[in-house]
Amino acid sequence: MKVVGLSGSIVGSKTRTAMNYTVQSLIEKYPDVEMQLIDLAEYDLQFSDGRNYLEYEGDTGFVTKTIMEADVLIIGTPIFQASIPATLKNIFDLLPVDAFRDKVVSLLVTAGSPKHYLIAEQQLKPILAYMKANIVQTYVFIEEKDFHRKEIANDDVLFRIERLVEDTMMLAETYAKIREEKDAMYDF
Repeated sequence: MKVVGLSGSIVGSKTRTAMNYTVQSLIEKYPDVEMQLIDLAEYDLQFSDGRNYLEYEGDTGFVTKTIMEADVLIIGTPIFQASIPATLKNIFDLLPVDAFRDKVVSLLVTAGSPKHYLIAEQQLKPILAYMKANIVQTYVFIEEKDFHRKEIANDDVLFRIERLVEDTMMLAETYAKIREEKDAMYDF
């Protein structure tokens, strides 16, 4: 099973810090899983211009193809100005409408204010649903106060990250089993 963690911003460190904890938890609990973390800050991505994702080259082609080949996607995003970052929205724009069909997608959100809690519900989940994702309904919301010196200082947040990893993998394994059983019904 291929899992891609996507740190969806090119600025700041909190989302990447939280994604590092998530990746570490996943690798410890599921060592047989193929895990890759993509931090958008490390890539030079083109803006979407409507082409098929396979036509992009360089970093843009690498990132889009890696996401499309994944079985599971864990998206980490900060909230800026009560919205998701443009870099993350650009990723969605680069991909086809059904990019997340048969993929399990979970969310980890960092924000400076508890007032941004519903951004994932009102903006991110509708985009993922439109793109046919099997969304893990609960997500981890981490506030500014939960960090100290580029580390997560709240044990409850660490527990929630571990639970998110477990829920994500359980849902992915369940959907994979259902698809296998469904495919076994056909004789071709």
